[in-house]
Amino acid sequence: MTKVGVIGAGKWGSALAFALSEKCEVYITSRTPRDMKNFVSLDEILKLEYIVIAIPAQQVSSWLRENFKYNNQKILVAAKGIEATTGKFLNEIYEEYVPDNNIAFLSGPSFATEVMKSLPTALVVNSKNEELSKKFASFFPSFIKTYTSTDVAGAEVAGAYKNVIAIAAGICEGLGLGKNAAASLISRGLVEMQRFGKEYGAKEESFVGLSGAGDLFLTASSIMSRNFRVGLGVAQGKSKEQIVEELGEVAEGIGTTYALYKIAQEKDLYLPIAREVYNMLEGLDPHVSLSNFLAN
Repeated sequence: MTKVGVIGAGKWGSALAFALSEKCEVYITSRTPRDMKNFVSLDEILKLEYIVIAIPAQQVSSWLRENFKYNNQKILVAAKGIEATTGKFLNEIYEEYVPDNNIAFLSGPSFATEVMKSLPTALVVNSKNEELSKKFASFFPSFIKTYTSTDVAGAEVAGAYKNVIAIAAGICEGLGLGKNAAASLISRGLVEMQRFGKEYGAKEESFVGLSGAGDLFLTASSIMSRNFRVGLGVAQGKSKEQIVEELGEVAEGIGTTYALYKIAQEKDLYLPIAREVYNMLEGLDPHVSLSNFLAN
């Protein structure tokens, strides 16, 4: 059996370790020691050829700088987001440490809770190296249907942006605006992320597939989504700090919202949903934001 290391023992990292263990010999590590039979040190993980990194997007830069030692490993990145402070996508951050031929990015609709129950799931492994995509895809279990793609930009944009739309959808639900509004918001959100993706050379078809529409529909329609729950909190008038504390988990959409706002300002891009989510995270009354959105 192929040995695979997983870095990050949160819900998603643990779910991936569980899933991959059907076909692979899996080891896992995190900065906090866990009582798991397959838990090993980071040094041991970094000696393996195949590694899955499930570290939240806002922590990736510092973690790589402080901990990562490249030794020709093949990396599958299992996080989604844009760095808030720099506006960098994950592939842009990792390119300083890992060559394009040795890195892939996981995308598609997937709640960790359902993966842990072995419920049917479909994912996409994206890499400029098609052989690497196929190799990582072959590691996934029978209950996960895995596709491959070379559109790294599309996967990165869709995976990050859908979390922001999910916050907006949670606000919509929390304000009791109804299903008409929710459907309109999500569909216009898909258009907005696709328009944004063109700026980065993403392929249009990625946005109507699993990485785009599939992940967006899942994340923006369920209370199981952390980012959707962030939106519910915003609708209740809570600050982002209070929401994060109550959530007790990382919600990538918050940092990504700030990154998108920064990028939109720098490039003069029209991102109305992301703009209003930013305004509300900054404390603008949701009803005022709704009026602004409808008027523009």
